[in-house]
Amino acid sequence: MYNKVILAGNLTRDIEIRYTPGGAAVGNTGLATNRKFKDQSGQQKEEVMFIDITFFGRTAEIANQYLHKGSKVLVDGRLRLDTWTAQDGSKRSKHSIIVENLQMIGGKDDTVSGGGYGNNEYDQMPSDEMYSQPAPRPQAAPRQEPVSNIPEIDISEDEIPF
Repeated sequence: MYNKVILAGNLTRDIEIRYTPGGAAVGNTGLATNRKFKDQSGQQKEEVMFIDITFFGRTAEIANQYLHKGSKVLVDGRLRLDTWTAQDGSKRSKHSIIVENLQMIGGKDDTVSGGGYGNNEYDQMPSDEMYSQPAPRPQAAPRQEPVSNIPEIDISEDEIPF
């Protein structure tokens, strides 16, 4: 089966970041998307959808650093159904998105323009194991000798959002 969702919208709140016992970052926020259309009587209408989204690993850390409430983003990922029992004993559920790729959109006033960040390390991991196991670390490319006394920063050029 194929489970892929692509959404563009504005963040409804700042990123809430936490770390698993294994040290992997997990970031949660909400996304608001809207659709404008004309109804049968010809009146202009607007439909707004709010959905929770979750980032993992380096993508969560980058989102936490560069994004804030109101930032425009394009995300793609997979749809997940979260279920729980409320305090009154009723069964509750909601859909959310596990973000696999993040694209920051907008200008400097909204957020830093451009920059796509992907996180596919959790694609095959079952949801009950998602928060308990550390993410596999990719191997870094061989480093070149520094040209001068410039300090070395442990970040790849693909992670810089501008």
